[in-house]
Amino acid sequence: MHDIDHRFIAVEGPIGVGKTTLAQKLALTLGAETLMEGAEENPFLNRFYQDPKAAALPTQLFFLFQRVRQLQAARQSDMFQPTRVADFLMEKDRLFARATLDEEELRLYEQVYKNLTIDAPVPDLVIYLQAPVPVLQERIRKRGRPEEGGIQESYLQRIVDAYTDFFYYYESTPLLIVNASGLDLVENEADYGELLQQISRIRTGRHYFNPRH
Repeated sequence: MHDIDHRFIAVEGPIGVGKTTLAQKLALTLGAETLMEGAEENPFLNRFYQDPKAAALPTQLFFLFQRVRQLQAARQSDMFQPTRVADFLMEKDRLFARATLDEEELRLYEQVYKNLTIDAPVPDLVIYLQAPVPVLQERIRKRGRPEEGGIQESYLQRIVDAYTDFFYYYESTPLLIVNASGLDLVENEADYGELLQQISRIRTGRHYFNPRH
């Protein structure tokens, strides 16, 4: 059994990289609660993938309100101090907003954001999963979600670039950057075991994990 005492772990990375798979597996291992992004609940997301310019703002505002509700609910139940694993950071909302909204929409989004009371709990550890666009495209294709059929390569590249830039400067919490290109958390228990060892050792700073194959 790995000695992991983090109380709140957040898993992040671009679409198709495997955030939810890892978050769910970690939660099962640690006996933790999950805090999952409910993309399937967003009624604008399918429209966004088909016509990004027309649906970007309502898509982003829906996610903003959803994430605020989820994190505030988690904060209010902190008296019970459960271990939690999330497949998103609150900061990702602004990351996507800046990557998808035009100048006027972003100005409106920022006004809404500033007027919300956001008291998000801070993770003990953030795990950032990295993978290039061709790998993401293949994983998105394999999982076969109809609403993701319209995702364009240019959009994926913008999101990958936004994540790369964001985590280049990220210093808010301990950070584990994982090369997820060859990471198989479903079939390869050795990969997962190595990752757990990495997680158990991290207390501060920035760390890297590149699975050996």
